[in-house]
Amino acid sequence: MLNNRLGVLTDEVSTDLTEALNWIAEQGLAHVELRVINGRNIADLEDHEVHDVREMVESRGLYVSALASPLFKCKLDPSRAAATGDTFGQQEESVDAHFRKLDRMIEIALLLGTRRIRVFSFWREAQPELYLDEIAAHLGRAAGIARQAGVVLLLENEPSCNAGFAGEVAEIVGRIGSPALRGLWDPGNEAYGGREAYPLGYERIRNAVGHVHLKDAYIGINGVPRCVPLGSGDVPVIAQLKALAEDGYEGLFTIETHFIPAGGSQMTGTRMTLDALRALLREVSD
Repeated sequence: MLNNRLGVLTDEVSTDLTEALNWIAEQGLAHVELRVINGRNIADLEDHEVHDVREMVESRGLYVSALASPLFKCKLDPSRAAATGDTFGQQEESVDAHFRKLDRMIEIALLLGTRRIRVFSFWREAQPELYLDEIAAHLGRAAGIARQAGVVLLLENEPSCNAGFAGEVAEIVGRIGSPALRGLWDPGNEAYGGREAYPLGYERIRNAVGHVHLKDAYIGINGVPRCVPLGSGDVPVIAQLKALAEDGYEGLFTIETHFIPAGGSQMTGTRMTLDALRALLREVSD
């Protein structure tokens, strides 16, 4: 079902890039997304370091599918209270600083041979709907920059951001109407935020999907969300994959498990998730 379209975020396997790439190649995966490289955010690398990373990836028969950037994980207005989340080593910066970072991320993407860059929709306001015009204006400007450079921005449903859920991503992507801005559908994020990922979430975002992240999650009886291996949470993984196939989705899939078992490691968590996915796929093919 996934053919040669399955990859993984390297720092979900190991913070050490060499260790991560060796393991990913051994698993027979096709591609990698890059976020944190040996403890440093991909946005902070110099050109010579980017060239070294590309050589390391391609020497193992892999390719870079996307940059999992921190772009637009910032406040729309520093004077207003807003949610926060993981920035993977980046400091809080202004919107203008993130546009400067966008220029650099485009340079890095092209050096790495990819045209896909993940973006977000600013830290979530108490009432995101009040700021939709402002959010769309910023992301529309970003999409214009991206289109000029020949890259595509992928807007992820991230509960800590204003386009936190499927319908919100679809609304912004539709409003902007640029081929340089598509949705990054993460059903696990939808479940982590307490929403139904499939069929409801997918129904809302299906026409905007340009890339897919794979994780699973559920809300515990104490109300706390938890990430778990695929098939162990509230995401009906196989039903979702079948629906994507039936809708003609021909893009890529990236494992971003966010799961570390008690006493285990990131690699163990990602291995458990990959093993679970392969087991589910075997059941479908049997």
